[in-house]
Amino acid sequence: MSSRYPLPMRDGVAPSYLYLPEGDWPDLIRFLVERFPDVSEAAWRERMARGDVVDGDGQLLQPTSRFKRGLRIFYYRELDEPETPIPFQEEILHIDEHLVVVDKPHFLPVIPSGRFLHETLLVRLRKTLGEEDLVPIHRLDRETAGVVIFSRNAESRGVYQSMFQKRVIDKEYEALAPRLHDVQFPFTYRSRMVEGDKFFVMKETEGEPNSETLIDVIEHRGELTLYRLHPHTGRQHQLRVHLSSLGIPIVNDAFYPVALPCKQDDVSQPLQLLARAISFIDPLSGDWREFRSKRSL
Repeated sequence: MSSRYPLPMRDGVAPSYLYLPEGDWPDLIRFLVERFPDVSEAAWRERMARGDVVDGDGQLLQPTSRFKRGLRIFYYRELDEPETPIPFQEEILHIDEHLVVVDKPHFLPVIPSGRFLHETLLVRLRKTLGEEDLVPIHRLDRETAGVVIFSRNAESRGVYQSMFQKRVIDKEYEALAPRLHDVQFPFTYRSRMVEGDKFFVMKETEGEPNSETLIDVIEHRGELTLYRLHPHTGRQHQLRVHLSSLGIPIVNDAFYPVALPCKQDDVSQPLQLLARAISFIDPLSGDWREFRSKRSL
C-alpha cells in the first residue's frame, strides 16, 4: 500500500504531524522545544539530522528553518524509556475489504499515547498487516478487553464511523461484580455524568441524564454476578461508573469507586469487563453483522 505521508511507516509506527499555530518564534527548533517540553533540544536536533522531521512535501526541516503558521510538519513519536512488553496477544476475528475486527486483550491500549507506542493494538496490527492506513472507528479503555473494529479503507471509513455517531450499533458487554440484591432484572440505569476532579475519572451529578445502560444477569457466582450490559450511550467509563454507583464496582476496578495509586506495569489483576459483541446492519451491504469476543471473564 502506498504511503499517504511524506515519511514512511517505521516498524508499525506511522509519522505524527501537526500544523504550526499562530505565534512568533525565531525558528522551528525554538517552537518545538516549547511545544514539547518533555523532548530535549538535543533530541530534536538529532531527529532533524537523521531526516526524521519534514514538511508536507517531504522537504527536510532544520533547526534554523523559518517558523511559518499553518505549515504541516511530520515527525516520528519516540519514547525516552523502553516499553514494558504487554504479555497478552490480540486475535483478528474478521477481515474484509473495509474492516478489520480484533479481539483485544486486557491492558493493551488501542492507540499510542503516554508511555505506550509499540505496545498498542494499532501499531501491532500495522506490523502484522503491513497497512499504515488502519484507523480504529471506536475505542476501548486500555483496561477493557474485547471487540474493536478498525477501518482499512479510507473511502468507506466515514459511513462506518457514522454508525457509532448515530448510535445504531448494538454493543454488548459483560462484567463481573458483586451481587446486587432486591432488584428486578433487567432494568435500565440512567444518570448525568461529567468529568471528575481528576482528569482520568468521571463522576455523576444532579441534572438531566446523559448516560443510560441496560443491566441484566447472566449467572451468579457465589457473592459475585456475571452481568450483561447494553450501553445506550457512550460516555467515558460509563459502565464502570454505573455499576460503582449501584454499589457493585467491577472486580479489579482501580478507578471506581476510589482511584487507587497507579500499578504501572502490573498485569496480574485485569479489570473484569469485556466488550463481548458488536452488531449492526452493514451500511454498504445491508446485511446484519455480528462480531463476538472469544474471551471470558
